[in-house]
Order: sequence, then structure tokens, then C-alpha cells
Amino acid sequence: MPVSLHNLANKLIKVKPDEIPAVLLSFLFVFTLMAAYYVLRPVRDAMSSDWTDAELSWLWTLNFFISAGAVLVYGLVVSRVSLRKLVPGIYIFFAASFLLFYIATHWLEDTALIDKSFYVWVSFFALFHVSVFWSFMSDIYSSGQSRRLFGLFGAGASIGAVMGPSIPVLLGERLGIYNLLLIAALMLLLLVPLIFYLDKTRTHIPVEVDNNSDPTSLVTIGGDFFNGFIDFINHRFLLGIGLFIVLYTMMSSFVYFELKNVMVEYDRATRSQYWGMMDLIVNTLAIFTALFATSRLATKFGLAVTLALIPVILVFGWIAVAVAPGLALLIGLQITRRAGNYAITRPAREMLFTGVDRETRFKTKPVIDIVVYRGGDVLAGWSYTALAQGVGLGLGAIAVVAALLAFLWALVAVFLGNSYENNEQHRQSAPEALTET
Repeated sequence: MPVSLHNLANKLIKVKPDEIPAVLLSFLFVFTLMAAYYVLRPVRDAMSSDWTDAELSWLWTLNFFISAGAVLVYGLVVSRVSLRKLVPGIYIFFAASFLLFYIATHWLEDTALIDKSFYVWVSFFALFHVSVFWSFMSDIYSSGQSRRLFGLFGAGASIGAVMGPSIPVLLGERLGIYNLLLIAALMLLLLVPLIFYLDKTRTHIPVEVDNNSDPTSLVTIGGDFFNGFIDFINHRFLLGIGLFIVLYTMMSSFVYFELKNVMVEYDRATRSQYWGMMDLIVNTLAIFTALFATSRLATKFGLAVTLALIPVILVFGWIAVAVAPGLALLIGLQITRRAGNYAITRPAREMLFTGVDRETRFKTKPVIDIVVYRGGDVLAGWSYTALAQGVGLGLGAIAVVAALLAFLWALVAVFLGNSYENNEQHRQSAPEALTET
């Protein structure tokens, strides 16, 4: 690549010349991964309107227990399988699972049980696939590099999330809902060669700041399979990340339930198209923010401001909904929340894991990303059901509750950002500083 293009890339998206091969592979990795997921997501979400709030809450509860068990099994696998085999093996496994779902829909006449099983499984996959990706990224790139590059990867995720739902939107009726599972499985298999090439490239990436990993050593991590749960409980910083995620799920779940109820009157194919179009809008908006704003926010203002930005916006958004409840404001809030999460909040949150050791990245991080997240879903789902059906609160009153939760979310974000900045200063002389409880 000419020097002028190197300079342009560094100026616009802050990528240095010697980082370009690994960054391109990482970008293509997350693009393909998210495209595969967003082929599946509209199919899953279209099913939700067939069930009551209580039924959906029970499915979320079931998903929590399945996720907790799966993370324990994953901890066992991480302890015994080398990372070189672990990451590609995970995506091969999920590709095979969606192929099995496809076969089951053609063998069984009554797909009601298959639909609910698929909903739960995709909900688990929704967190697990991206958690593994970010674990891999935080293991490759240093703290300083993450501030510059993770926003770019967030843009790659958003671009993939734009391309993915375009398939069910444009071809859903022609291909059939269940045939989309085959397309997603093929996309996941395409990740395997990308992962192997990225693994070979990682040893040539210049490391700016120690990220507690030896890039040339990808042997098994070892330890006990339940270490991730113990590590999470014993560290205040990690508990803070867990609380941050729980509050995020409260925001997303409240909006999700409202939208689900509004779409009851539409058939499943129409719902699938609506959810797909919503994904297209959200991820299109997220692309440019992630490309040009996230790295600048993180490097100029620090992680406290970067993490707290979307929660603060949502405080005012929920207040607006409380004052003037309506579908338009609700949709605007959903778009802002999701686009902001993909472009800013999620990449910033992943930067927090560049300062921990490898075992924490691959064992504790899934506990936080999956078990805590789904626990938050359970709490949010039953809380919404209790407020809406038990207490009988309307949208305006629920919005007031959500605004208070968003304010608490912002406070936790500031705590995490400041803690990370302080720990990063200490890590230069004492790498174990982050292990304080």
C-alpha cells in the first residue's frame, strides 16, 4: 500500500501501517460473524410475537440456566483445549447446530417446540459468538491499540449487521424462513480460514502496551472449569462490569417487550421484515460513528466519558417518552440505544478486558457476557411483566423507572472508566494491579 494511503488510514481510522494485515483480517472476521447472526436474528425475533409476555419471560429464564451450564462446559473446554483450536472449533460447532435445526424443521410437522428451542439457542449464540470474538481481540491487541482499533472493529460488526438482515428482508419470502439457517451456517464455516490466518499474523503485530499475553504462546490455559465464576465474584472491577451489563439489559428488554407487543397484529413474515429493516437502520447509523468517533472519544476523553455517553442520552430519552409516550419516540429510543451500543458502548466495554490476564479473558469474560447478561434478561423480563401486567403501569410510568435505571447505569460507567484508567497507570510497573479485590 502506498505511503499516502498508510497516512490516510492512520489519520481517518488510526491504523498504523504494520497493523494493517491483522486489522483487515479482524475486520473481515467480525463482519462475517455479525452478518451470519443477523441472518438469524430477524427469524428469531419474528417468533416472539406468537407468545405472551409470560411465555417469553419463561424462555428467557430457561436461556439463563442453559447459558450458565454452557459456560461451565466452555470453561472445561478452555482449560483443556489449546486456543489455536478453541476459537475455530466454537464456530464449527455452532454451524453444525444450525444445520441440525434446519433438518429438524423438515422432519417434524409441528415446529412449535423447535421454534422455542431455536429462539433460546439463537439467544445464547447471540452473546457467545461475539464474546469469543472480543476475547480473541483483547488477547491480540494491547490496551493502547484497543483505543484506536476497537471502534473500527465495531464498525465492521455494524457493516456485517447491515448486510446480514438484508438477506431475510430481500429474500426471506422467496427462500423461506428456515432456509436462512443454511446460509448462516455457511457463513460461520467461512470464519475458520480467517481465524487461522489471523493466528499466523498475530506474532507480527507490534505491541504498544503489555496486555498480559504472550502472542507466541497459544497453549491450553489450564486451571479449573469453574475459575471464571470464582474470579468474577472475587473482583470488584469485574463485578462492576457485570452490573453495567445488567443495567444495559434492563434498557434493552423494556424496549423489546414494547415493540414485541405492538407487532402482534402482523404475520410472522411481516414481523421478520420489520425487525430486519430496524436492524438495517440501526447498524447503518452505527457504522460511521464507530469508524470516526469511538477511537477519538476513547483517546481524547477517556473511557469514563465514552462508557457513560449512551446511558446519559438514554436518561433524557426515557424522560421524553415519559412526558409524551408514543411509538415514534420509542422507536427513536431503540435506534439510539442499539446504534450507540454497537458503535460506542460495546467497543469501550471490550477495552476494559485488555488489562486482564488470558484466563480472565477466556473464562471470566464469558461468565460476564453470557451468564450475567442472561441473568439480567431474566430480571428485566420478569420486572417488565410485573410492572406492566402485575402493577398495571403504562408506557409513561415504565419510562420513569427506566430513566432512573439509566442514571444508575451512567454512574457505574464512570466508576468503571475511572478504575480502568487508574489500573492502567499501575500496570506499567505492576501488571498484577488489576487483581485487587
